[in-house]
Amino acid sequence: MTEKKFETNAIRNQLERTQYLEHSSPMFLTSSYVFTDAEDMRASFAEEKERNIYSRYSNPNTSEFVDKVCQMEGAEAGFAFASGMAAVFSTFAALLDSGDHILSSRSVFGSTHSLYTTYFPKWHIETTFFEGTHLEALESKIQPNTKIIYAESPTNPGVDVLDLAFIGDIAKRHGLIFIVDNCFASPYLQQPIKFGADLVIHSGTKLMDGQGRVLAGITVGNAHWVEKIYRFSRITGPALSPFNAWILSKSLETLALRVDRHCENALKVASFIEHHSNVNWVKYPFLKSHPNYEIAKKQMKAGGCVVAFEVKGGLEAGRKFFDAIKLLSLSANLGDSRSIVTHPASTTHSKLSREERLKVGITDGMVRVSVGLEHAHDIIVDIKQALESRC
Repeated sequence: MTEKKFETNAIRNQLERTQYLEHSSPMFLTSSYVFTDAEDMRASFAEEKERNIYSRYSNPNTSEFVDKVCQMEGAEAGFAFASGMAAVFSTFAALLDSGDHILSSRSVFGSTHSLYTTYFPKWHIETTFFEGTHLEALESKIQPNTKIIYAESPTNPGVDVLDLAFIGDIAKRHGLIFIVDNCFASPYLQQPIKFGADLVIHSGTKLMDGQGRVLAGITVGNAHWVEKIYRFSRITGPALSPFNAWILSKSLETLALRVDRHCENALKVASFIEHHSNVNWVKYPFLKSHPNYEIAKKQMKAGGCVVAFEVKGGLEAGRKFFDAIKLLSLSANLGDSRSIVTHPASTTHSKLSREERLKVGITDGMVRVSVGLEHAHDIIVDIKQALESRC
């Protein structure tokens, strides 16, 4: 039988049916599991058997979700978490020791940046940043104690695109673990493992859920590294709930359909904004004006749902823009069916200093739009009136 396509696997890769012969996977809302006798219990805890013991370790719904994402990403194994940041922190914590060094792209999610600057130094873990736009300097920043290269692509919030194959080659040559946050693209648009990533992280809260309902995170990739992440997480307890896993597994069935519409709408929105007189600049991976348009075309199937732009007039103009929005939601989430506008400087990246924000292109007037599934015309009309009402 020929290999099935992405969309088919997202729907048909599910748990084996129970004795009730259900068509859709049921929810397994249980904290623990029973054993047939003393020997079964002993052998299960000794890991001589592959079976569910406790839902902090594994659960049928969580396993189905993980299996689907592994198949989508081309990964060997994975573990699902209660949130995207739980996935980020647990992945680092499981793999790093005191004295290790992280080499990270400068443009990362605000909470990830806070891990680097506020918490990891307490454990004598250092971070050096590299510029996604100057990757030729990346190799010179590697230290004897460097263990991980970490990158987002596209980045949050500025939708910069990094050359993953270039970074992957460097990581392989130096024996470093290459980790990619693939949240903005989703596994439908981009599979970083193809470009040399060892591990891929997602906030399932975003495009995977796609409807703003649940929190989730997941790390997938090389089985050796995932085993270490599993051991750490089994003890520390950041596991995804079975209910949220069930929601996400069902959501993945429509991921391709939804993301196609997100991308179609986002390109239309970006193209409109690009030509508006009250905008200084706009960035979207599949706009030809994007600095790394060719790399985006090589790595991604389409440009994703996020558009970044800067309104003319700085902070005050930006405030007027947000106050004038009528249809779009003012929220810090993204990847939702509803379009969302966010002011990164005062929300998602507010813990960074202004100097740190400017280094990654987060100006006071930057707006991040997560383009949803409404009709593109209506999204554009709302952005247009908000841009023009400030004058």
